[in-house]
Amino acid sequence: MAASQLDMFGRTNDPVVKKKSSRQARQASELGPVEGQALETSDLDAEDMARRLEASGRYRILRKLSHPDVVSSPRPGFPRRGVIIDTETTGLNYRTDKLIEIGAVAFTFDEDANLGDITGVYSGLQDPGIPIPALITKLTGINDAMVAGQSLDLLALAKVVEPADLVIAHNAAFDRPFCEKLSAMFSSKAWACSVKEIDWQGRGFEGNKLGYLIGQSGHFHDGHRAVDDCYALLEVLRHFDSVQGKTAFAELYAASQRAQVRLWAEHSPFDMKDKLKARGYRWSDGSEGRPKSWWTEVTDDALEDEINYLRTEIYHRADVEPLTVHLTATERFKS
Repeated sequence: MAASQLDMFGRTNDPVVKKKSSRQARQASELGPVEGQALETSDLDAEDMARRLEASGRYRILRKLSHPDVVSSPRPGFPRRGVIIDTETTGLNYRTDKLIEIGAVAFTFDEDANLGDITGVYSGLQDPGIPIPALITKLTGINDAMVAGQSLDLLALAKVVEPADLVIAHNAAFDRPFCEKLSAMFSSKAWACSVKEIDWQGRGFEGNKLGYLIGQSGHFHDGHRAVDDCYALLEVLRHFDSVQGKTAFAELYAASQRAQVRLWAEHSPFDMKDKLKARGYRWSDGSEGRPKSWWTEVTDDALEDEINYLRTEIYHRADVEPLTVHLTATERFKS
């Protein structure tokens, strides 16, 4: 629109010339090519405007996350395959609740955890056969009309998932059981968890929720839709920490290669349940031959510290020997 003006930064169309306030002058100076001049939208494209606002030190700009192109011929030198998975469900219990959406973004990487190309994307809805709870619709935007008659294309999903050497989820202990209930293609895969296996606080982030991470990375996205969350996670995995000298993905990949131990806090005092839950322990109801108790997974080198925590903070006894089970790469984050 010719001669369209940004009133908050420039002068009005009033023919009477008025003296600018000091605040108006400062804003004009921050953005305009000449101090005190009106700024017309034709003078600047959106990105240039964003850069000038950021350079002022008084604004922080969030850019909408874009989806990189899928390539049919990946660049050589990235022989490994990864896939990011995200699910939306009717609830938290994989035994009783239903999956309503799954997203997957496949990519290449090398042995040094350098990211390559995106090689495949899948997004699909599924009719759960029951009404979607109102809270889930409010959270995800997915309603009964959207999923009515929908079913997942498992063959198309398999083309994205089956080549993967590593499956990544932002809370793998939640997503893996739902995925394995959906298809056996997920059962033999090595899994990694970008919540538990990356020190986000050490990287300067205020929390580990995906919304926090993508916001602090300078972007925003359509949160809680599966494939958009996959793209968002891939973006934050590119985060490079100058102190550690590596990306978040490199940290995650290294963690996925370390031995993992599942530790059971059997017969822990009932009044300690909130403390255990706050530390990341999950409850097992005793089904499928597992102990009925709280449990967690830790790396092998953290096992001694975790056992000491249970002895001093939970049981208050030095002679407790918690049940431990060493896990292979394909058993991590199973239910």
